[in-house]
Amino acid sequence: MSAPALLTLRGLTRRHGETPVFAGIDLDLQPGEVVALIGESGVGKSTLLNCIAGLDRPDAGEVRIDGRAVAQLSEPQAAALRRDRLGFVFQAFHVLPHLSVADNVALPLRLQGTLAEPELAQRTRAMLAEVGLDGLGERRPRTLSGGQLQRVAIARALVHRPALILADEPTGNLDPATAERVLDLLIHQARTHGAGCLIVTHALAGARRADRCLRLTPTGVLPQDLPG
Repeated sequence: MSAPALLTLRGLTRRHGETPVFAGIDLDLQPGEVVALIGESGVGKSTLLNCIAGLDRPDAGEVRIDGRAVAQLSEPQAAALRRDRLGFVFQAFHVLPHLSVADNVALPLRLQGTLAEPELAQRTRAMLAEVGLDGLGERRPRTLSGGQLQRVAIARALVHRPALILADEPTGNLDPATAERVLDLLIHQARTHGAGCLIVTHALAGARRADRCLRLTPTGVLPQDLPG
């Protein structure tokens, strides 16, 4: 008997006005599984991630995380689900400019409020080291490059060891060596902590490392074989 899916999408549909962005999306993501999602620009990959996270409302269909229908949650319940179970790497970073790098990364842990300050600080330092930002914790975001800001966003998404990782172009601003390191970290998180990981990417080298690659189309998701 197979384990229950961590993430289930059934018939997910989103429109802008009368124009469908995508329709009839069905997807199951298992704990520990890494899935790459590719597709043409404008097909709605980022919108799909936002619908999964409850940041955007689909026009039809259902999103379930841990068996819970996201649309049926109250806003406080949805916020708690995002805080405790989700790690979201935004394409636009959404790093808070008034906080230091370390405080940006530690934010999910502070919101959870379950760790004592010494353990929180140690977890934050370790996470910064894993993304190659060791020693930059006291810096402000305005002093960082785009690639460094991307790594801050990734560290923040992973520091609380979420069950579901949604990553929107996580390597888009990174050089090849750093991109490889970040993919190692995402895959390690999935394998070690049993997290499901859905990665939107245009980078075929990264997509090849996923357990499965899917192509998002206006009428569904299709398995995608990638050239070696």
